Amino acid sequence: MAFAGLNYLAILVAAITAFATGAVWYGILGNRWLAALGKTRDEMKPTPLPFVIAFVAELIMAFVLAGIIGHMGEVTIHIGIMSALFVWAGFVATTVVVNNAYQGTPWSLPLIDAGHWLAVLLVMGLVIGAFGV
Repeated sequence: MAFAGLNYLAILVAAITAFATGAVWYGILGNRWLAALGKTRDEMKPTPLPFVIAFVAELIMAFVLAGIIGHMGEVTIHIGIMSALFVWAGFVATTVVVNNAYQGTPWSLPLIDAGHWLAVLLVMGLVIGAFGV
């Protein structure tokens, strides 16, 4: 399923696996994340909206990552993972750290959040590299 050089099945699978990765990540680190936020579970009122936003964002992220990987030439799992690592280090980690620095959050919060995005991007890179673009 390719159109204009992109494999939309790879993008969809990458977004779904990224969403699942986030569920596992925050399932494991959720209590530490809440503590870093200074909130309790009772203070958090879960609604579907953040989950919908997260999935749409991950679809967009997978689409863009597929475009980047496709421009690298040969598409392999190694290229996918390395591209994801560079995108994370250059754009995501730096943005998360800067935003949290201005908000004065404890360092555990950007470490947890940036770690989540690292895991998400690595999974996306692996999937896109395996499926091809």
